[in-house]
Amino acid sequence: MPSRQLSPRLADFLPYQLSVASNAVSTRIAEQYRKRFALKTTEWRIMAVLGDSGALTQRDLSQLTLMDKVPVNRSCKRLEERGLVRRSPNAKDGRSHLLELTVEGRAVHAGIMPLARQIEEELFAVLSDDERAMLRDMLHRVRENAGEFDAQSLAD
Repeated sequence: MPSRQLSPRLADFLPYQLSVASNAVSTRIAEQYRKRFALKTTEWRIMAVLGDSGALTQRDLSQLTLMDKVPVNRSCKRLEERGLVRRSPNAKDGRSHLLELTVEGRAVHAGIMPLARQIEEELFAVLSDDERAMLRDMLHRVRENAGEFDAQSLAD
């Protein structure tokens, strides 16, 4: 780990702090998903969204996760190859397909959720219940204030 100090400007820049905190939390959680379920972060995010929302298109998944379409496409293919996700025709748009968790995918999702909640509890134990509620509210407000944009534009 480098011992160099960040400039005060960068260390105090909230978007940077948010990004670093997000990466640290994601990495901590991803280690467990990888060890126990052989899932990458993108794969788990897709499974989590499908588990909450039901059948969605890859474009929907990109929008909801704010991930670029290329890693979403790769992850969906891997999940489909593993039998965790199935693809079916989209009656509303013949150019796309709907993706949804299979029975096995739902079982994996159900196995991961208690682990995810346990890790969440460990990571956020440094905050009181009120602070957690305030953080959720603040993150929601910041996300809303960032505005709407097409996740596909992230790749440009």
